[in-house]
Amino acid sequence: MQWYLKVLRQYADFTGRARRTEYWMYTLFTIIATIIAFVLDGLIFGFGQGPLAGYGFIYALYALATIIPSLAVTARRLHDTDRSGWWILIGLVPIVGGIILLVFTVLEGTRGQNQYGPDPKATVYN
Repeated sequence: MQWYLKVLRQYADFTGRARRTEYWMYTLFTIIATIIAFVLDGLIFGFGQGPLAGYGFIYALYALATIIPSLAVTARRLHDTDRSGWWILIGLVPIVGGIILLVFTVLEGTRGQNQYGPDPKATVYN
């Protein structure tokens, strides 16, 4: 939970670096919150049928509130692997782009300082 809150405190901070733990814990809590939002939308507004069934008000609010911190933590994660945050745009390429972005977020970060700042692991442990 601390990692999720850390990302939210750095709401629109696209500078610096983010550890794998920070990125993946934020992603885990976001997935859990999204599932909860879907269920609440279904319970409150009905599960119904059709192409928009399950996509309701609560999910839309949550998605809108977390889009900027999600982009920011992804940019910081890419910075940790010594890549520009603009690599997020590769996710727009169907199928292959998402796989490449996934690989970049799974890779270990650059040891020591890089062009985006000090090593976040060294900062935590020292």
